[in-house]
Amino acid sequence: MINNLKEAREFFGKDNYATRATGIEVMFAEKGSARCMFKTTGNHLNADGFVMGGALYTLADLTFAVAANTKSTPTVTLNSQISYLAVTSAPEIYAEALCIRDGRTVCVYTVNITDSNGKKIAYATFTGFRKH
Repeated sequence: MINNLKEAREFFGKDNYATRATGIEVMFAEKGSARCMFKTTGNHLNADGFVMGGALYTLADLTFAVAANTKSTPTVTLNSQISYLAVTSAPEIYAEALCIRDGRTVCVYTVNITDSNGKKIAYATFTGFRKH
């Protein structure tokens, strides 16, 4: 079980794609909520010069995972949906996950993604399965 921010950083630091390839940092981790971010580099940009949707989805997915797995039963994504609201090429991108339903085997989270200018970039929902 992940009990605090230090343990969350250590555990999710092993996720090579999310933390090493995309540079996502875990900033906050509590039961039912988390905040993560990445600093935008050329590797995050699509052909038009905006942060690619896949990078935003990866940020949302990891932020959900941190929130759902901190002080809880190991949880995996069962279903997810993301809506892209705006484009950005801001220097930093943030995601915040919040639990809206925490059942014995299923949980539901919302994830809001904003840029360092405060612009809303995307909104996602995640349904997680609690592995017992």
